[in-house]
This record gives sequence, C-alpha cells and structure tokens, in this order.
Amino acid sequence: MHDIDPDIRLDRLVNECPSLTSALEQLGLDFCCGGIRRLSDACAERGLDVGEVTADLREIAVTVGVGADEAPWARMSVLQLVDHIEATHHRYLWDELPRLADLVDTVVDAHAAQHPDLLAVRDTLATLSCELVPHLQREETEVFPMLRRLATADELPVSACGSIGGPMSILLDDHEVVGELLATLRELTDHYRPPGDGCASFWTLYDALRSLEADIHLHVHTENNVLFPAVASIERRLAAAG
Repeated sequence: MHDIDPDIRLDRLVNECPSLTSALEQLGLDFCCGGIRRLSDACAERGLDVGEVTADLREIAVTVGVGADEAPWARMSVLQLVDHIEATHHRYLWDELPRLADLVDTVVDAHAAQHPDLLAVRDTLATLSCELVPHLQREETEVFPMLRRLATADELPVSACGSIGGPMSILLDDHEVVGELLATLRELTDHYRPPGDGCASFWTLYDALRSLEADIHLHVHTENNVLFPAVASIERRLAAAG
C-alpha cells in the first residue's frame, strides 16, 4: 500500500487496500457509487477532518502491511471479474436474502411492540430485496453474457441495445437506489447497534445486516469502479479497430 494521500480517489484506495473498507463505511465515506471522489472531497462533504482521517487510514494500512492487501479483483480480466462477481457476491445474496427475510420476521414478532422501528427495518429490507432480485437476474441473464461476448470478441459485436453503455447505465441507476436503501437501514438500526434488551436473534439480525451492507458495497464498487470501466475500454478499442 502506497502512502495514503488526501487526493487519492476512494476507488483506488479500496483497490490498493481493501482492509480499509470497514473504516470507510464507519466514516460514511461512499467508495462504491462515489468512488471517483478524492478522499479530501469526501471528508469535506461529511464534515470530517481529512488530516485525522488520513492518519487513521495510514495506521490501518501499516498494520496490514505494505503490499499485503492489494485487492485480487483489481488485477482480474473482464471474464474473471464477471465470474468472480457471480460466484462471490451474487451467490451470497441468493443465499442471504431469504434467510434475512425469515430472521427479521422472527425479531419483529418478538420485539416490535417495544421497538416499533423494526417494522420500518423489515419494510426497507423487503424493498431492498425487491430491487436486488431483478437486478441480479438482469445481470446474469442479459448483461453479463453480453460482457463475456464483448471480452472475447475480435470485432465489436452487434447488439440490439447498441452500446453496452446503455445496459450499464441502468445497472448504475440500480446501484444508486440500493445504496440509498442501505443508508436507510443503517440509520434505522442506529448503525447496526441492537438495544440492550435485544435477544440473540436481534443481535444476529443486526450483524447480518452489517455484513449485507459490507458485501453489497464491495459488490457495487467492483462493478462501478473496476468492471464497467474495463468493459468501456474494450468497447472503445474494438470500435476504433473497426
């Protein structure tokens, strides 16, 4: 990991030292949909002292070790990235969303009388699932097959949708909506801190929601800031060659 400079972009920061993602999330610094921003600008938007934040991030990076934490996805080809996203992030969501739906029902039944905000947590989680499921389906059945064809093509493939930028822009819009819903969940759960009278299921739910947020943030970062730019570069190269 190179010395962390306040002018470094958040997406590069996460690619070079993914162990910083948890700290960035705790600070409310959006490295997925807002990954193109500089650290200094993101801190200013949050009212944070960039000097203190930079010092804290440097300390974490030093603890991890120089060069020991580079993200594997930062070196992957488009084909490898698509396979990685499906096998890692998609598989996680297909398994976890139904489990979370059952778990939040259990916690609501036991604690909603004392903690009515749980009803909003359940509703927001349901809305998030309704956004994610068709998004995953669209990627797996439509967009990712297009990316695989593009990545292995010798000339620009003919597509009914035209440029791959169209489908990718739809996914980007989906990511924005998902990010807003995750922010709502974090606020409703007091940053995933269960109340003192919460049972084991309550704690399990909040831990699972924190993990869900972390995985989706990394998922979106990998697509927005690594996969999509790589695909756009391939498309430009093939268009120029044609």
